[in-house]
Amino acid sequence: MSVSSIANFRFDPHSHSAGALSLLRDCVGVVPGMCLLIIKEKKGSEYYDEAAPEITAALARDQNANVSIIEVERYLDCPVKIDKFIQSLSGYCHIIFFARIGDQLRFSDLSAIPPATMCYTLARESLDSVFGTACHHGLCEVKNALDVALSNAKEIQVTCPLGTDFNGCAQRDEAVSDVSINRFPMLVPSPVSCEGFNGKVVLSRFLVGTGSQFYDPYLLPLEGNVTAYVEQNKIVDFSGDENEVNKIRQHYELVSSKFDINPYFAHSWHAGMHPGCVFKNEAKSDIVRWSGSAFGNPRILHFHTCGEYAPGEISWTIVDPTIKLDGVPVWEDGVIYPKRIPNGEKLFDSHSRLAQLYENPLFSIGIES
Repeated sequence: MSVSSIANFRFDPHSHSAGALSLLRDCVGVVPGMCLLIIKEKKGSEYYDEAAPEITAALARDQNANVSIIEVERYLDCPVKIDKFIQSLSGYCHIIFFARIGDQLRFSDLSAIPPATMCYTLARESLDSVFGTACHHGLCEVKNALDVALSNAKEIQVTCPLGTDFNGCAQRDEAVSDVSINRFPMLVPSPVSCEGFNGKVVLSRFLVGTGSQFYDPYLLPLEGNVTAYVEQNKIVDFSGDENEVNKIRQHYELVSSKFDINPYFAHSWHAGMHPGCVFKNEAKSDIVRWSGSAFGNPRILHFHTCGEYAPGEISWTIVDPTIKLDGVPVWEDGVIYPKRIPNGEKLFDSHSRLAQLYENPLFSIGIES
């Protein structure tokens, strides 16, 4: 880990970043004198670009914050390193992660460190798009309202065009903890525990890691659809082409053996809620970047499996889900309708621009329908 200086990078008002402003003002709450730590990946990681963290740092300095930047590896491969890294983060008012390590730590106990924000704007283009500039406060209100609606629903049904049919309700005593790091932008509601749900989930296209750990192979391509049968938190069976089923079982056994975890455990699920979240390239062309950013689009619902914790180690990707809460399709064929939840019409009373984004969502997720 090395400390880098931004002394030679000065904020240029002619290259003003609306996304960086939203991050600092609306999410972080930067004020003069704040000690801000920005964590970025080492140059050449090809995950984040250089511009997004540097422009954010320059704008924070322009607002008279005291800014430090450290460069880190793309991930930490053992608990000892994670603990040591967490211990090194004291002494700041706020930490901003432009690094996958923030994603890796998002379900950890970070009570000993300052408030932190994980940025999913991987490049300057993303930071200043409708993804990075959508009203952060409004998105947080939508997220909180969805959490309440999902928790209060007496019956939730998840379906998809390929045949997924997963039913149940959130268990009050089985609530899934949300991440301990703020998200920017806000991408998803809190995970819903699979406890209390039963049904079938159709797996297609590929299985991919969750960002909790990195292993080889991180991507498992699927040549055909396989149906997983889930009872509460247990994956009880698979059906489909025998070769594909065997391939999936072998993958689960391989990953679970690496980390000494319960392979056939379905922990939780949630769907994207940001209609401006896009991935323009084919998912398989850059699966690590895709898996760490595209999940915020409402066209994607993902499950956390393999391991009795969120986010698990193997993710299931469901495309164009319909999620009915007590019969009302709040997500319908991959489009989210927050106004359909109780009191949802009031969500956008003071967020007209955000309402327009929800009425005109973007659909590019790197996967063909």
